Parts: sequence; structure tokens; C-alpha cells
Amino acid sequence: MSRSSTVDAHRWWALSALSVTALMVALDATVINIALPRAQFDLHFSSANRQWLITAYVLAFGSLMLLGGRLSDLWGRRNALYVGLVGFALASAFGGFAHSFAVLVTARAVQGAFGALLAPAALAALTTMFENPRERAKAFSIYGAIAGSGAAIGLLLGGFLTQWASWRWCLFVNLVFAGLALVGVALFVPGGRREHHTHLDVPGAVLGSGGLFFLVYGLGHAVTTSWSDGLTWGSLVIGVALLALFTQWQHRAASPLLPLRLLINRVRGGSLLALFITNIGIFAVSLLLAYYLQSTIGYSPLRTGVAFLPMVVALALSAFVASARLLAMVGPRPLVPTGMLLGMMGMVLFTKLTPRADYLGDVLPGLIVTGLGLGLILAPAFASATAGIEKKDAGAASALVNTTQQIGGSVGTALLNTIAVSVTVRAVNALPAQLGKDTRAGVLAQIHATLHGYAVAFWWAAGFFGVGAVLTFALLESGVPELEGDLVPLI
Repeated sequence: MSRSSTVDAHRWWALSALSVTALMVALDATVINIALPRAQFDLHFSSANRQWLITAYVLAFGSLMLLGGRLSDLWGRRNALYVGLVGFALASAFGGFAHSFAVLVTARAVQGAFGALLAPAALAALTTMFENPRERAKAFSIYGAIAGSGAAIGLLLGGFLTQWASWRWCLFVNLVFAGLALVGVALFVPGGRREHHTHLDVPGAVLGSGGLFFLVYGLGHAVTTSWSDGLTWGSLVIGVALLALFTQWQHRAASPLLPLRLLINRVRGGSLLALFITNIGIFAVSLLLAYYLQSTIGYSPLRTGVAFLPMVVALALSAFVASARLLAMVGPRPLVPTGMLLGMMGMVLFTKLTPRADYLGDVLPGLIVTGLGLGLILAPAFASATAGIEKKDAGAASALVNTTQQIGGSVGTALLNTIAVSVTVRAVNALPAQLGKDTRAGVLAQIHATLHGYAVAFWWAAGFFGVGAVLTFALLESGVPELEGDLVPLI
């Protein structure tokens, strides 16, 4: 085998390792969800504290992403992946053996911190390894499908492990993922060079991480309280103020944490917008539809996870077949808006759910249509958001992509959950008093009120996808422009 063919094979094996890394980080945001009731029973913590097992991971992951991306530029991609994978695995083992709530929450926060290093490092390594437009399109189709399916796969895996093993295996399973990824990184991911001339922007790290922390915390707090709660809007105001100061500082910093030149490209802006809106939709499906399947129809946790499989398959099919074949030829503009329209159609289909919905006739079509749309969005958006980047900034650009996704997911969870709950409460309060909450008619009326809340939230998600279709059509470009120099090709 020639040297060029060996290098080519190594790149595709490296893609496998990086995709496993992305899957592990993505599914950990949801894999613990279904296990929470059993973990609560074993460790004897309150229902009010249960949210912290999710919030701790999300807060650390979202707030440290920009810092993690810059560290991968400073240390080199492979070194950052080594540190992130080992740290994530140790934190997972620590949490799996936890015998108190405090230990488990701490482990989840440490997982999120190392995930904030892993996610941008993996995407940056992929960005710098595939430069041929056709190969790049194929690689990002695979990576985007796996990363985009992480939330749904987490629900499936969490249900399976909780039902057939123990909730602790929702954490222990990461040792398997991390071990496989470590072997792949060691064998196939090139070491790359460290950017010694670049220094860590400490004030930028403090302002950026602090701003993202308060922003994500405020959005998460809105889920359990309300948008009018003082701590909710206070956190959001502080977060926005710190991010404004962060932006001002980035203009002056000699080695900025997030070079602002990354934000002025129109195609990159459209791609980031696409990822932001898509994650609102993903969380609408994974959160509201999971509630519906378990609370309204009565599915078990495992059956709920299995119910999401068609969306994962449709997403993979769309990304592998359509995006991999078309992206290098037509560019992102024809694909992403089409995916947005399909996502909008999927959300509209979910507004028709009833208390006695038939899975094959009422739920499955929406899952398939949504999955097909997400596959058309994710691969082109990942590729064009990280294209045209100098290699020294690949980590920062990849962190920007992951941060956009994280904020989109937080906004989607907070906004759509708040809409669903508030609409449901108003509908329940408007019910005639003679129905009675304990009568059969009263229970059915409350179920209809809950579904009305879901429907309104799904309509909002559909609206986001519709706006996204218009904006991405205006911002993205068709074709494959040629770039010169030490840049990753723009597609």
C-alpha cells in the first residue's frame, strides 16, 4: 500500500474515532434523563434537586466551550483529545460509583468540563484533516449524522441500560466509548503542531465563560420557574452584560479567545444560525415528544427510546446519501433551507397528536420527516461553519459551532417548555368547575389541555424552522468557491 493510500485510510479511521467522541459527548446530555427516577431512589435526593444532574453537565459544558476550543489550539488537537477523553472517562467512573447526590452532581459537572474540551477538539481535528471538497462533504455527513442523533440515541441507550442493567451503567458506558476513541486517536489522528505564538486570553476566558455560564443558567432556571423569576432574568442580564464586555475585549486582546474575524463571514453566520435553530427543534422533539410518549400514551422508558429510532435512521440516511453526494456539488444553500422546510413540516405533524394517537399513523410520519430535514441541515452547516478557517483558529471556530448548538438547545428547552406549561395551565384553569379533576371527564380534559400546550410549542418550533428557511436561503451560497493559502476549503 502506498503512503498516500495509507494516509487516506488513516483519515477515515480517524473520522470513526472522532465520531465516537462526538456521540459520547452528545448522548451524555440525555442518557441520564430516563435513569433519574432510579438514581433518586438509590441516593435518596429530592425531586427538586433532580434537575441538577442535567444542569451541572449543561452548565459546565456550555460555559467552558470557548476556553476548551482555544486550549485545543494551544495544546494541539491530539493532546486535547487525550486529556479530554481520559478526564471524561474518569469523571464517568467517579459518577458511576457515587453513593451520594453531591458526588454524582460533581461528577456530572466534571464530565461537562472535559466535554467542553472534547467537542471542539474533535470537530477541529476533522476540519483540518479533510480538505478535498467531496471527501469533506462525506466526512461531515457522517459526523453530522452521528452528532445530531446523540440526543435521541441517549434516550434509547438510557432506557435500555436503566431497564436491563442499572442507572449506573448510563455513566459506566462512557468508559467503553472513551476507550475506543482513545485507541483511534492514538493510532490515526495526526499530532499536529501547537500554536506556540498564541497565548491564552485569560480576561477573555473569564468574561466569555462567565457570560455563557449565567446565560445557560438563566435559561435552565426558566424551565423550573418562569421567565419572570428574579433569578432567571437577573442571570440572563448578567450573562448578556458579560458577553458584551467579552466582545469589547476581543477587539483589544492580542490573542483573543474568539477572534471576531470568524463572525464576519456571511456563510458562516448562516450556518451558525442553522445550527442554533436546529437545536431548538431537536430539543422540542426529544423533550416534548418524550413526555408525550411516556406520560400520555404510557410507553416504558425503553419503548420510548426505541420509538425515536426511525428519526435517527432517517437523519443518517438523509446525511449519508443526500448531503454526502450533493454538498460538494451544489453547496449548502439548496440543502439547508430544504431541511428547514422539512423540519417545519415535522413540527406541524406533531401538533396533531391526540390522547389515543397511533404510533404508526400519528407519530412515525413526523419523526421520519423531521429526521430527513435534520440530516440535510447538520452536515452542510457543520462543514460550512468551519470552512475557510486558518488552521490555528480551527479550535476556536469549532468551539463557536458547539457553543451555538448548546445555546440553541438551552433556548429551545427553556422557551418551548415554558410555552407548553403556561398554555396548559391557562387551559386547565379555563375548564368548567363542574368537570372535577378526579372524574373521568376531568382527567380527559386535563390531558387535552396538556396536548394543547404541546401543540402550541410545536407550532412555535415550526415557526423557527420557517424563519430559518428564509434566513439561510438568503445567507448561504451555492457552489464551491475556491480558496487559496493555508485554509480549509469553503463549501
